[in-house]
Amino acid sequence: MKRTAFFISDGTGITAETLGQSLLSQFENVQFSKLLRPYVDTVEKARDMVQQINAAAERDGVRPIIFDTVVNSDIREVLAESNGYTLDIFATFLAPLEQELGHGSSYSVGKSHSIQHNGHYKDRIDAVHYAMDNDDGARTHHYKDADIILIGVSRCGKTPTCLYMALQYGIRAANYPLTEDDMERLQLPASLRPFKDKLFGLTIEPDRLASIRNERRPNSRYASFSQCEFEVREVENLFRKENISFINSTHFSVEEISAKILVEKGIERRLK
Repeated sequence: MKRTAFFISDGTGITAETLGQSLLSQFENVQFSKLLRPYVDTVEKARDMVQQINAAAERDGVRPIIFDTVVNSDIREVLAESNGYTLDIFATFLAPLEQELGHGSSYSVGKSHSIQHNGHYKDRIDAVHYAMDNDDGARTHHYKDADIILIGVSRCGKTPTCLYMALQYGIRAANYPLTEDDMERLQLPASLRPFKDKLFGLTIEPDRLASIRNERRPNSRYASFSQCEFEVREVENLFRKENISFINSTHFSVEEISAKILVEKGIERRLK
């Protein structure tokens, strides 16, 4: 079965897309064609959206699913004329909240992702700069400022996880690649020892690591299965010897990895 899903907003569309994607992921037997439509902020744009929705309905032979966070009533009236099945995210949650809080919503566009209403925006941007400046062991003299330092073999997912934690939560995350010398000595590098309480390990299945490395350096010793197997085995031995918590990143997304790390380390997210 194939269905078209629209994420429509008169702002960035991030809220509609995030919640909509989470809900659609529960329906594994349905194939979705997903379309993000941000800044539908005029009646004219809404009429164009209705044409797109109706065209999808005719093409698919079934109503498209619409997740929307549109707050303008005139635009909403136009969208309601489409041949789609609409899930009004704001109406679903704001009305019960208004009743519980005893206050009406401002129904303002884009508040959750605007700079003016986001006290932690600068924290998150600073954290991204920190993650980039302290990527791949390039610098170690700023580790005292880190919230967490990820360690593991090369190409196990340290960099994207650090950047995600920085951008999403404002976490200052550095990362350090453990080398073959570290594994042979089975001890932490001297630059990491003072910060052992901030360390968290990532590991990965050797065949997956070999596949990733082959994309970067095909047919090299670095990418061979035997080398990958050796490095993974030894780095896990090092984690156990030093009593460093670690997780296997093979089957998890960066979102899942980040959440597991922050829970394990007890680090509070600086929420948006």
